[in-house]
Amino acid sequence: MSATAPTPDPVPGPLDRERAHLAASRAALRAMREDVEALDIRDVTANWVNAAVLERQIEDRVKALADLAHTPLFFGRLDYLPTTQEGGRFYIGRRHVHDAQGDPMVIDWRAPVSQPFYRASRRDPRDVRLRRRFGYTGGDLTAYEDEHLTDPAEAETVSRLLQQEIERPRVGPMRDIVATIQPEQDEIVRGGLSGTVCVQGGPGTGKTAVGLHRVAYLLYAHRERLARTGTLVIGPNRSFLRYIEQVLPALGELEVRQATVDDLVGGHVEVRGADDPAAAVVKGDARMAEVLRRAVRSHVTLPTEPVIVVRGSRRWRVPAYEVEEIVTELLARDIRYGAAREALPQRIAHAVLVRMEAAGEAPDDRVQDQVARNAAVKAAVKAIWPPVDPAKLVLRLLSDPAFLAEHADGVLDEDERKAVLWARPPRSVRSARWSPADAVLVDEAADLVARTPSLGHVVLDEAQDLSPMQYRAVGRRCSTGSATVLGDLAQGTTPWATRGWAEALAHLGKPDALVEELTAGFRVPREVIAYASRLLPHIAPGLAEVRSVRENPGSLEVRGVAAERRDAEVLGACAAFLREEGSVGLIAADPRVPALEEALRAAGVPFLSPGEETTPDVRLTLVPASLAKGLEYDHVILAEPATVAGGDPRGLSRLYVALTRAVSRLDVLHARPLPPELRAE
Repeated sequence: MSATAPTPDPVPGPLDRERAHLAASRAALRAMREDVEALDIRDVTANWVNAAVLERQIEDRVKALADLAHTPLFFGRLDYLPTTQEGGRFYIGRRHVHDAQGDPMVIDWRAPVSQPFYRASRRDPRDVRLRRRFGYTGGDLTAYEDEHLTDPAEAETVSRLLQQEIERPRVGPMRDIVATIQPEQDEIVRGGLSGTVCVQGGPGTGKTAVGLHRVAYLLYAHRERLARTGTLVIGPNRSFLRYIEQVLPALGELEVRQATVDDLVGGHVEVRGADDPAAAVVKGDARMAEVLRRAVRSHVTLPTEPVIVVRGSRRWRVPAYEVEEIVTELLARDIRYGAAREALPQRIAHAVLVRMEAAGEAPDDRVQDQVARNAAVKAAVKAIWPPVDPAKLVLRLLSDPAFLAEHADGVLDEDERKAVLWARPPRSVRSARWSPADAVLVDEAADLVARTPSLGHVVLDEAQDLSPMQYRAVGRRCSTGSATVLGDLAQGTTPWATRGWAEALAHLGKPDALVEELTAGFRVPREVIAYASRLLPHIAPGLAEVRSVRENPGSLEVRGVAAERRDAEVLGACAAFLREEGSVGLIAADPRVPALEEALRAAGVPFLSPGEETTPDVRLTLVPASLAKGLEYDHVILAEPATVAGGDPRGLSRLYVALTRAVSRLDVLHARPLPPELRAE
């Protein structure tokens, strides 16, 4: 019986080797997580407080080391020239992974050695011999694509995998773009912490993603500093924040707080009311800051009586004119009301100590503190510089015409004062129906009394819709830190929308901020952005049009329908899109939403509201036009554009927003004539 020669194992190909590295990297990440989970805090903590802190840190570390099954652990590879300092091969991914010996298997995308993955080109290879991009299906590595940056014979081509990743259908909340960051985006992402940057970006240019990735980068590069000072992402509404909330955790950052401007200022009063546009515009005007400053300082009364301090058998007298000099000097320094009020008793006590020393006594700091707490000094301070409650101050300004007229003299005209006064003054702070604009005024008054704590870095998204007073509220939160301001002047939809970034940045307190413009569109198809750009000359003259760089031009259909079949046509378009892959957004003017809700329910079509996209088995979202900003869907049906644009001075901007939410296809259905600005010449 003859022996059969064994069949040799096939030689593994490049894709097999990359899959093996992926499997080994996942195993290494699992080992890193197990090492953290195995830590015994009893051996390294002296008390229960330290133990609790360490236990929380361990929990956060375990979460940060989570291996998300459908998220690629690495998405690229860099092979440096052998003669360079790096001289090696690096896999680029969302987080650092090392083996048991501590050697890196995956490099964090934020590390300096990873930067050429985003910036290198044939004209400037940055010592990179080969850049490899990986394609995934779910969590499985299925393809790769190479660029030989130092090979003059290789022609420059557009990355097919990069285009596929950009155009990949999306369902659910916003995902990161770490694998597709472009050079102009990377420049902004990796900017220094000390400077404030403002990003003007049209629809689909990735400005929101750039802002979020910038936070992740800054936390990597300046983690200790930002751990002390804090970071914050500010969005326009809760729906938007729910839409973006998974981006930073996917990048391993779990501690970044997210809020709206209303959240920031809402701690002083309960917001239960709303302003008409005229009142909101005046309340949001930066001139209100001067009205409030005058109103706060009006509580200071110059003294007319001396301050007499009795200590034992001695009486020490500080004459009224000297107390007045102290008060006048504190007012001239223009420090915060509360800080000056705390300084006043110490200044009066110091005047008493000068007299004690002149009489031959030798008082020390303890004596000065005792004098500052003396009943006569405390009574004088209460009479001269009484405490101010910010909410009560604003309540009086908005309720008392004489008080408002006194402090708005030369600042607001009579019509503007009438616009902000309450028709029926409330009895108390608690019974008042405060509006969002009122809450911003209370926040400003609170800062005049006591300084608002500053964070290390703030990201402000959809900034074009903030009022000057809202900018001031955000600016207080980063007065000693920096900010990333994101917005598009063409998408301003509020009556007080920003007209120019220079003015907005001055209100923010960052007049020297660098303004960058993103004009390359990666998400909105060419046909769609070209159609929406017909509105630009009417809403933002001089603003550059977005230039779509997508290979797939997308699909646009503008269709007139009979009024009696309007809802049926909308339902038919939804049904057609739901037969295709990807998310579907049905956008309509806010007053039309209830009728469409009823029609969808009657037809048995399940749908979500904005911010609920975490439900993967329901792919249709019914979006009021007022909440469409910042959201994206593969397929969009825009119902009745004339209704979206009508009845609002900024309606065309709202229509521009609605038209630019589609990633693949846009259907515009209208029974009414299209707005003239949208019709072809």
